[in-house]
Amino acid sequence: MNAEQVVQKIMSQAKAEADKILAAAREAAGKEKQRLDQELVGFSGEARKAAEAAGQDKLARMLAAARMQNARELLAAKGQVLDELFSRVKQRIEQMPDGEYLELMKRLIHKSVQTGQEEVIVGRHEGRINQDFLNRVNGELAGQGKGHLRLSSTREDISGGFILSSGKVRINASVDVLVAQLRDTMEMQLTAELFK
Repeated sequence: MNAEQVVQKIMSQAKAEADKILAAAREAAGKEKQRLDQELVGFSGEARKAAEAAGQDKLARMLAAARMQNARELLAAKGQVLDELFSRVKQRIEQMPDGEYLELMKRLIHKSVQTGQEEVIVGRHEGRINQDFLNRVNGELAGQGKGHLRLSSTREDISGGFILSSGKVRINASVDVLVAQLRDTMEMQLTAELFK
């Protein structure tokens, strides 16, 4: 074998070996591509599931926020209705005919009087509760030894009703306080009745 044949044979073997290595590399690359494609499909499915879960979670949060906002608005509306209702009650008491108003005030004085020596403080614009009215009430209280109420020269910022004062003790029977007490005792019941 001459030198050229030896070189030719080595070249041929080297080419065959290179072809084998290239074929093996192509096969390995194909297998790796298949594996990566399968992983990509898996990741795509997981990403889709994660996106759907995130979407559901966001939707649930949005619905919860909307429900909370509706509840706040409903509560505010109920509060407005109750405010209006008790405002009308206050207005009705203040606008009662004189006879009914004074009868109510007399009953309140009878319930509130402690010693019968109290001063009766009325609002700046009160004209119905006067000393003549108190003299009639004193006549009724005289049998109990409590008939010495007197009208105070001091006036308060109350729109109706009165405040009994004896030293440092004050019993507030103003219309505002009476309506507030009425609201405290009746609000739950009214809410249940009005907003079934």
